[in-house]
Amino acid sequence: MSFDSAQFKRLERAGYNRIGPRYLAASGARRELATALLAAARLAPGQRVLDLASGPGLLARGARDAVGDSGLAVASDISEGQLACCPDLARIAADGEALPFANQSFDRVLCGLGLMFFPDEQAALREMRRVLRTDGLLALSVWGSACDVPLVETALSCMRRLLPPPKVARPSIFRFGDAQELARRLASADYCDIQIRPCRFTASFSDAGAYWQGFLDLAGGAAESLSRLPADKQRALAVAVREDLTRYAATGGYELTSTVLVATARPV
Repeated sequence: MSFDSAQFKRLERAGYNRIGPRYLAASGARRELATALLAAARLAPGQRVLDLASGPGLLARGARDAVGDSGLAVASDISEGQLACCPDLARIAADGEALPFANQSFDRVLCGLGLMFFPDEQAALREMRRVLRTDGLLALSVWGSACDVPLVETALSCMRRLLPPPKVARPSIFRFGDAQELARRLASADYCDIQIRPCRFTASFSDAGAYWQGFLDLAGGAAESLSRLPADKQRALAVAVREDLTRYAATGGYELTSTVLVATARPV
């Protein structure tokens, strides 16, 4: 299947627009990841910060609090529907592979669980480097390998079993889950002082329905495609997910412990 970058971006944008404010509510399960990424960014008062793939602005709000009134935090996302959820922030809808900012505009660039969704990650990383000041810092996070991210892989494995291949090819969200591969991609885009560490977190759900809805509320383009399925296919997926979740059963529901990689790097 050939990959159509423009079509993929349209689907992602439509999906995240569809999700709207539900994404913000669902992202609470990953709040500790935002805390870890903000700590890695080493923010300080007066800095100018760009948060890419910002969604409803969870990271951007944390950055705004850290840089204070003398600084600036800008939320940027391809989805206008997501940015509408953060009217309290400076925000701009933009394609991360072609940013509308001048060279060396920011002290920090953040990208939480977003790099995997840029079709041309090298173009995106080069744009992040371009808008960073020479002494600036990039701080990003990506999902670990599939076997270490049951929070997402449980749903995706059911989709692979029950559904035909998607009409719009999607880059794997686990493609940077190996730390050495992530470091290689960063170095190829002219970053140095690369540091990567794993961060594990646990998400809890009261039942299988809560897990499945949580996945849909975070899934963007995948959620857009799933919304177009016949009702019987959607029901079959829900049943399969419930069966696959049994291995994560815990008191009061399910607990899924997953891994992300948190990376920092400086422009060469």
